Parts: sequence; structure tokens; C-alpha cells
Amino acid sequence: MRKLVIIPTYNERENIAPMISHVLSLEGAYDLLVIDDGSPDGTAAVVRERQAARDGGRLHLIERSGKLGLGTAYLAGFRWALERDYDLVFEMDCDFSHDPADLARLTAEAAKGADVAVGSRYVRGGRVVNWPASRLLISYGASLYVRAATRMPVHDATAGFVCYSRRTLETLDLDGVRMKGYGFQIEMKYTAWRLGMKIAEVPIVFTERRLGVSKMSGGIFGEAFFGVLKLPFRRFRRKNDR
Repeated sequence: MRKLVIIPTYNERENIAPMISHVLSLEGAYDLLVIDDGSPDGTAAVVRERQAARDGGRLHLIERSGKLGLGTAYLAGFRWALERDYDLVFEMDCDFSHDPADLARLTAEAAKGADVAVGSRYVRGGRVVNWPASRLLISYGASLYVRAATRMPVHDATAGFVCYSRRTLETLDLDGVRMKGYGFQIEMKYTAWRLGMKIAEVPIVFTERRLGVSKMSGGIFGEAFFGVLKLPFRRFRRKNDR
């Protein structure tokens, strides 16, 4: 199977080079697409240097002007992957909060039939390292809130470490995705679930970033909070039913 890892970046110069090395060195031939939103710290320049040096065949870059949102970055990456016949498409953060070695475990779950494999912090065996108690409570509380509001049987609905099968991305109406921040993660899983996709959760250890600055903001949180309330009342169609 052809596999593509998508990593959106904004000011990740400290992390991007080692992340490229980790992903491209894994067994299983994972290609990597970096989608950079005009990072002023030169993140994209580091990617271009690696492409020119030795990684051009499996390392790809999309440069966008300004911060256009996490969701729009992934949607652009999904479309790019579908146009190039990838079978499995992964979402992953650049800051090593997600361990690249766990890509193999998500791949294995997809090989067993999962349409969406979620790297989950909140199932048995999963955990979070180096977060203050307040942030952990907010994150875990958000997952409980999503489950209560939507009845979706996913313990870590806000997770950003995810594998989507090609069938899933071809089935979902990507043009109909409305949330652009971290609510995007919830909306994608919920839409897949509503359309009958099989979702599996894989326990992971999530480690707080050591380098760089978190991109979480109050506006992103607000979009997700209120957007979730609307999800059960929306009509979700398969792409070809539009």
C-alpha cells in the first residue's frame, strides 16, 4: 500500500528536520507531505533543503500564504493524496507529541479493516506525558463532551494522530467540512462514523512538545465547542450523493 503522512507546519523550524528524518527512515516506505502556512522562521526552507539534498522523491511540500487553518491544510493534503493514488493517509503533528514509530501500529489497524484508525490518548494503554493537570482535564473533558453531545463511540475525538483509508476520503464530502481549527478533527471522525465507516482506536503515549510553541488558541477552542452542538443536526452525504 502507498502511504502518505501529512504534517501541517507553522514555525516548526526546530522540529521539522528531525521529523523528516524519523518518518523517512521508518520501515514501510512512508512518504511525507509538509504543508507550511508561510512560516516566518523558515520552516519551508528547511524542507526545500532536504528535498534538494536527498529526500526529493518521498518528501513533498505545499507552501501557502499565511495561517489558513489546520483543517484547510489537511483538506488540501487529502486532495493531493487522492490525486496521486495513495492508499493510506495519515495526520500527524510536527512537534513529536506523536511518536513516528506509532505509524506502524495505525497502519496495522487499517490493514485489519479499520477505515479510520485513531491514535488515542484515552483508551486503555494510552496516556499523556508532561501536561499540567489543568490542560489534561480540559482535553479529557472535551472528549467526554463530544461523546455526550454526539453519541459517537470514540474516546479521543479531538485526536490529531489519525490514519484514513483511501475509501474513507473518497466517500466523505471534503468540500462540506465546515470546521477549520481543531474542531476539524472532531468533524472528520463524526462524519466518517455517520457514513458507516469503521473507526478503531489505538492506544498511544502523547508527549508534550519540547521545542517550539503550541498553536492552540481560545478561538480554536470556541469553534470546536459550538460546532459540536450542531453536528447531530446536520445531514451528512457521501461525496457522490451531492
